[in-house]
Amino acid sequence: MPTYEYACAKCGHTFEQSQPMSAAALTTCPKDVCPKKPWGKGKVKRTISGGAGLLFKGSGFYITDYRSDSYKAAAKKDTPPSSSSAKSESKPASTPAPSKPKSDSK
Repeated sequence: MPTYEYACAKCGHTFEQSQPMSAAALTTCPKDVCPKKPWGKGKVKRTISGGAGLLFKGSGFYITDYRSDSYKAAAKKDTPPSSSSAKSESKPASTPAPSKPKSDSK
């Protein structure tokens, strides 16, 4: 059964309600979820909600599960070298020579 999200126009309260797809949308805020005391009988409107994401459990659902051996070998060649080998191959940065301060002649 899907869960729908509703917002009350009278009090601004939002709530979720599980209903079958064939059921009509609610028109008034239900007494058991309404925060107004006494029951406000506010008009409700079904809102657009984010919904639930899909969950795939188990193997076989990831694109990387079925990669060929040749693809995996090519991917290893494309990866950059590790940081320890990169340090030994890098050249030290050259520093510019300090400039001489100009002397003021009077």
